[in-house]
Amino acid sequence: MRFNSLSNSNSNTPPSEPDETLTLDRNTPILVAQDYTLLVSDQVLTVILSNLAKSQQLSSCLVCKRWLKISGGLVKSLRLLDWDFLDSGRLGFRFPNLIDVDIVQACIISPRNSGICLSNKFVSIHVNSFISDNECVWKPDFLSTRAVDRGVRILAQGCPNLRRLVLCGVSIEGLVSIANECLALQELELCSCTDLDLKGLAGFRNLQILKLIGSVNGLYDSVISDIGLTILAQVCPRLLKLELVGCEGSYDGIKAIGQCCQMMEELTLCDHKLEGGWLAALSYCTNLKTLKFQSCKFIDPNPGPSEHLGSCPTLEELYLERCQLRDKQGLGALFLVCEAVRDLVFADCWGLDNNAFSAASVCRRVSSLSLEGCSLLTMDGFEPVVHSWKEVKRLKVVACNNIKDSAMSPELATLFSLLKELKWRPDSKSILSSGLEGTGVWQRGGRSFKI
Repeated sequence: MRFNSLSNSNSNTPPSEPDETLTLDRNTPILVAQDYTLLVSDQVLTVILSNLAKSQQLSSCLVCKRWLKISGGLVKSLRLLDWDFLDSGRLGFRFPNLIDVDIVQACIISPRNSGICLSNKFVSIHVNSFISDNECVWKPDFLSTRAVDRGVRILAQGCPNLRRLVLCGVSIEGLVSIANECLALQELELCSCTDLDLKGLAGFRNLQILKLIGSVNGLYDSVISDIGLTILAQVCPRLLKLELVGCEGSYDGIKAIGQCCQMMEELTLCDHKLEGGWLAALSYCTNLKTLKFQSCKFIDPNPGPSEHLGSCPTLEELYLERCQLRDKQGLGALFLVCEAVRDLVFADCWGLDNNAFSAASVCRRVSSLSLEGCSLLTMDGFEPVVHSWKEVKRLKVVACNNIKDSAMSPELATLFSLLKELKWRPDSKSILSSGLEGTGVWQRGGRSFKI
């Protein structure tokens, strides 16, 4: 076979390169450049690729099949977006060393060609523009329980070294298959499950961290009641951390958890729907060290008599984040139960005024206080409570605009000088104005900035 130059021999224009011909005979071997990376062992190449940035690792997997396999083995965490990738068995083959997998987003059936994206702290999905008759935004459809169980079984067989797993819509059969294959699983998050599905947790021998998401506004409405909490307490006695999101229940369910899960050190309640009187059950959590409330509309609507509440003597940290604290009775009962707390944190809470904050004075052992975004609290309510705490060593006050420096007493200023750690920025506007004093900014006819 003979390839001639494309330049015209009769043309007066000289060729840009020497006019050469390339002759390839059938018996002439074609020389291929040698791949010198074959001289490097897989172990050494793994170390080299692991030190690359993530963007470079994605490019390196396109070099050859060997690099693709090695780079896939470096991936430890994955959020699945395409269910077919799991259902076909390619996930375990492509990423054999996964230890953290989240399949929730792949379990939601959503239109891919939609430009409308629905996002919350749990998931981000595409939705269409359909609005139902009751003017509610369209709720997405989920994969069937049978399909999810089949995919979970494939995942367990392909990735037996999982340590953390986030599931949605799985049944008892799916949980059993995970428990049989993934013996090292320590952290599990379950979305859209029922009370009876929690029986599948009995096979997890090393499960220490569990998060149950009962219902999420706009996505799904599943129920976790006292039945599910009791089942959970009986089958998971070795839990260290438990988070309940949108779960129902009452005194009986929390009591069962406290009695059975005696090793539990951290309990988080997010947007809970527990019935009145449940606070008294916290006294059964004899090893509880951290209690968190997040996005809760109430604490306890009917806590009952204070002499029946009990207390948590081992509690060290109490967090109230983005909660509505207008119910003074429930908040006061919470402080009574948590009277032994050492670290107290308020972040962006509504309704925390002087009267509500004064109830915290029963917590005599507080050594650290953090206030952020509590605009109703003033110096008149803040200072007496801080003075009542004789062991306070750390103080953080940020974005509490009604706590004014001008209202600070000499006693409080003396207390600040004795603290080990102090972060004092209650009124950001006053700090900014004092910093710009003398510059002419904010004065009529003065300087101005355009941002």
